[in-house]
Amino acid sequence: MPEEEPPGTLGEADPARPGAGEVIASVVVEAPVERVFAAFVAWERQGEWIPLTRVRLISGDGGPGSLVEAVTALGPAVLRDQIRVDRVDAPYEVRVVHTGAVLRGPGVMRCTPLRGDRTHVVWHEWFQLPAGLAGQVLRPVLWPGSKAGFTVALRRFARLVETGVLP
Repeated sequence: MPEEEPPGTLGEADPARPGAGEVIASVVVEAPVERVFAAFVAWERQGEWIPLTRVRLISGDGGPGSLVEAVTALGPAVLRDQIRVDRVDAPYEVRVVHTGAVLRGPGVMRCTPLRGDRTHVVWHEWFQLPAGLAGQVLRPVLWPGSKAGFTVALRRFARLVETGVLP
């Protein structure tokens, strides 16, 4: 009988199950919630604010059931992320599931309106990690890089929305 994988590892059959690699970043955007949300779900423009990444809509209209592909490249290293849009509650929340071979797990972006036409954006992902020793070694290395990368991306996103470049 095969050894059972710990919950939240890549051994999981269901990519929608939250993984142990939890990453959260947030930013306050000086813009109304409707504009911020529209900018976030402009899938093919995400490459303008996510470093080293090109994003394209594979199928659908960007709403539930749509498939999105994000390809991040640094020199010869390429990471292909396949994303299924699970739920859209405009202008407050979008839920996705990463279904690729490497990046798997659910994610959510929430927009909370604040006074003065400002919006608090929270980007939250639960990536499944490799099982065993590989996961134990990778987690402390990946987490700070992911958190820093998400924070840089959200700050760039905020600037682009605030200056009217996005959506």
